[in-house]
Amino acid sequence: MRRPALLTALACAAACAALFVALPETRAERAVLLVEPAEAEAQLARAARESRRAEQRAARLTRSAEAATEAATRTASEAAALAARIQQAEADIEVARARYSLARSARAALTARLAEKQEPTARLAAALQTAARRPLALSALQPGSLKEVVYVRAVLDSAVPQIRKRTVALRADLDKGRALEAEAGRALTSLRDSETALRERRTQLAALENQQRIASRNARGAALREAERALALAEEARDLDGLVERLDDVAALRRELAALPGPVLRPANLAAALPSAPAPAASASAPPPGDFQLPVDGRTLTGFGARRDSGLASTGLELAPVTGAQVVAPARGRVAFAGPYRGFGRIVIIEHEGGWTSLVTGLARVDVAVGDTVIGGSPMGIAGGREAPVTFELRRDGKPINPLQYLR
Repeated sequence: MRRPALLTALACAAACAALFVALPETRAERAVLLVEPAEAEAQLARAARESRRAEQRAARLTRSAEAATEAATRTASEAAALAARIQQAEADIEVARARYSLARSARAALTARLAEKQEPTARLAAALQTAARRPLALSALQPGSLKEVVYVRAVLDSAVPQIRKRTVALRADLDKGRALEAEAGRALTSLRDSETALRERRTQLAALENQQRIASRNARGAALREAERALALAEEARDLDGLVERLDDVAALRRELAALPGPVLRPANLAAALPSAPAPAASASAPPPGDFQLPVDGRTLTGFGARRDSGLASTGLELAPVTGAQVVAPARGRVAFAGPYRGFGRIVIIEHEGGWTSLVTGLARVDVAVGDTVIGGSPMGIAGGREAPVTFELRRDGKPINPLQYLR
């Protein structure tokens, strides 16, 4: 057998054996929470969809802020646009984590598959290395006939093409492993970039909210009195449903008072004295405001109408956001209650036009106050995390409605 051919076979086997060298994990890689491939696929699809929606909302709200003529409207749209950008960064972080988990899972599967071939490949490399170091003349002096030596060399010579053929797939696996390493590296880079963007946008939002608080400080007297009345209603209510009903009654009374005619001047003629037709009441069958959306991004734990452990049907959605996720107002409206409520953590109740009411529970922090007017996407608070899910209910005249049918 020619020595170059033997060395070529040795090189092929050595390259195959090199596939089994595991690369060490970096500190950044260990910090990423890995999930199962099936869950990572679902997380990737959901987070990518949420990122696109958040980007579209941010663009729409930015256009609204640029077109607004009133300072209050412009500031509200700017805050909502920043909140949408925050949600987009949160979704991008989930996308990067899912991609990294998928790359790591594929790399682990490749390593396990190649590990099955490690022992025979290592033995082959050792045997070829030994044969390559032994001169042909020395082989002829060994016990046994020269014919047997020729047979062995002929077998080795015919094995070289087979080794080359069988190592083609292994070399392709090696290239695939390098590609998976590169994909994991890109996912980690994207993760770091998204985390940096998230920190910057949260800082911008905090500065903007501070400006809003300073601008509205003079108008907080009436809001504080209304907040005290809301807390009194919360003390009187038997449960959360009772609180929503009481707040709905107060909102209905407020709408009736607002619809009453003001003082009428003495008419110049009888025709002017005839009462005008009453303004049509808001239709309870009308859809919620057009800027309707979910208050937070996250995996759905319980859907609308699903049976709970108690046997009762769910009257809303139970979502599992990441820790510290941005919670926003689901639609334009007025904050009727904001703060802790027994057994439900911090909650926010928003009154919308047409007899609609939104209820968000499970917040770790509330950034709105009773009496605040919000638009869809306005920052409303921070979520506690997957261990403290956020519950969202949409009601029309006190009756639970599936919110998913109104999502755009």
